[in-house]
Amino acid sequence: MVDRNRELRGKVAIITGSARNIGQVTAEELARAGASVVINGVQDKSACEAVAAGISDAGGKAISVMADISKQQGVDHLTAETLRAFGGIDILILNAATRERRHILDYTFDTYVKHRAVALDGGFRMSIACVPYMIERGGGSVIGIHGMQAYTAAYTKLPTVKDAMGGMLRGMATDLGPHGITCNMTVVGHFDTNRESGSGDVEIVPVADDGIPMGHRGVPQDMADTIRFLVGPFARYISGQTIHLNGGILMPH
Repeated sequence: MVDRNRELRGKVAIITGSARNIGQVTAEELARAGASVVINGVQDKSACEAVAAGISDAGGKAISVMADISKQQGVDHLTAETLRAFGGIDILILNAATRERRHILDYTFDTYVKHRAVALDGGFRMSIACVPYMIERGGGSVIGIHGMQAYTAAYTKLPTVKDAMGGMLRGMATDLGPHGITCNMTVVGHFDTNRESGSGDVEIVPVADDGIPMGHRGVPQDMADTIRFLVGPFARYISGQTIHLNGGILMPH
């Protein structure tokens, strides 16, 4: 019988972009479920180390690996360090992204490529690197984290890059289903998170709570709880899906 409090015991999870906010809280939640977790960032080493230390102090297993997943060298390093520390890979959470709002006429192609290199190309590189180890262990999970702005056409960059990630994950769900690997996308609505200058170039103005049927904004723990379920043993028939967390303000069907 599966222990519902430690259902991820023996699993290994990589969470890209996990120095703060949703990535950090997701790593902490998966660790509480029993997984060994890899904290990843590219700029703030002290923040990544603090997250890993906090998990270890709470009785969990965690390491911090600084790696730029937009480059193959970074992907190889992150994968190798995970295998060295924990001996396998079962779960991949694709959270790393650049965050920026600009009008389409303020973009250059080079700016677009910078965004794509992290969220889409980096996600593809990480998936290709990690999936073979999931297959060796009899299955696994890949989760991409999207933003609701892509569904409301709030600005150009996010839909362009993250919609492509959604297509990638749906294709992977088809290819990898026979290996017991689920692939899903979760979509963040209006959440309370902290935006540091290092995570994006332009400050994003908070959106008012007006219009959210639930009456309040989401918090990172909402996403972490959902991801814990999706990568766990009680969601093995959920794959190729897009799960929205927005308090009912957007209801795609």
